[in-house]
Amino acid sequence: MKRHQFRFLKTGHIPAKVNTTEQHHWVNTTLKPVIKAAQEGQVHLLFLDAAHFTLQPFLCCLWCIARIFIKASSGRNRINVLGAVNAITKEVTTCSNTTYICANCLIAFLKQLKDRYGDKPIAVVLDNARYQRCFLVTTFAKSLGIHLLFLPPYSPNLNIIERLWKFTKKEILNARYYDTPQKFHEAINTFFQNINQKHNPELQKLLTLNFQFFDNNIAHSYAA
Repeated sequence: MKRHQFRFLKTGHIPAKVNTTEQHHWVNTTLKPVIKAAQEGQVHLLFLDAAHFTLQPFLCCLWCIARIFIKASSGRNRINVLGAVNAITKEVTTCSNTTYICANCLIAFLKQLKDRYGDKPIAVVLDNARYQRCFLVTTFAKSLGIHLLFLPPYSPNLNIIERLWKFTKKEILNARYYDTPQKFHEAINTFFQNINQKHNPELQKLLTLNFQFFDNNIAHSYAA
C-alpha cells in the first residue's frame, strides 16, 4: 500500500448539508475583497465565534508502554468563551462567563471590539447562530459601524477561529485533570489572558487565511 502512496488515515467528518458551491461563491465574492482591504490596512477583519469548554476528560494518544488512564471529573461544569481573531495580526480578544452566551453578551463584546479597533472600519465574520442574527445584534452592530459577514450555513471550515478552539483544547484540556471547577475556569481564563504574548508564533502559523473545502468529500485548500 505504501508503494502506491496510500496512508493509514483516520476518517474525518463534515456537515452533511454543506453546500460547497455556495462556500466557494461566498469566499470569492464576499470574503476575498475584505481580506484584500484588511491586508492593505483599510479595515480590521475579525473572525468571531463562541466556544463552550466543559469540565470533562479530553483523551488523546500517547507513545507509551502501557495504557494510561486519566481521572474524570463528575458533573458537567463549563465555561463559555466569546472570542475574535484579527485576520492579519492574529491578535485574540475574548470575554468569558459561566452562564450562557446570548445577544446581550454579543452586544457587549462588539462594544469591546469597537473600543479596541475603532480607528478603522471593522468587518466581523461569524456564523448563523440565532442570537447573532437577531435584529437587536444586527441593528446595534450597524450603529457602531461594524459590518457583519455571515458565513454560509454549515461552514465552520471558513472560520479560522475554530482552529483556535482546537488549539486551546490541546494546550489546556487534553489529558488534563482539574479537581475543582475553579481551577478549570482559572486555567481557561489565564490561557486567554496570556495567549497573545505566549503563543503568538503558534497563532501566526495556525490562523493563516487558508480555507479547506470538501468538494466530493475530498479536502483541498484555498489560500487567500
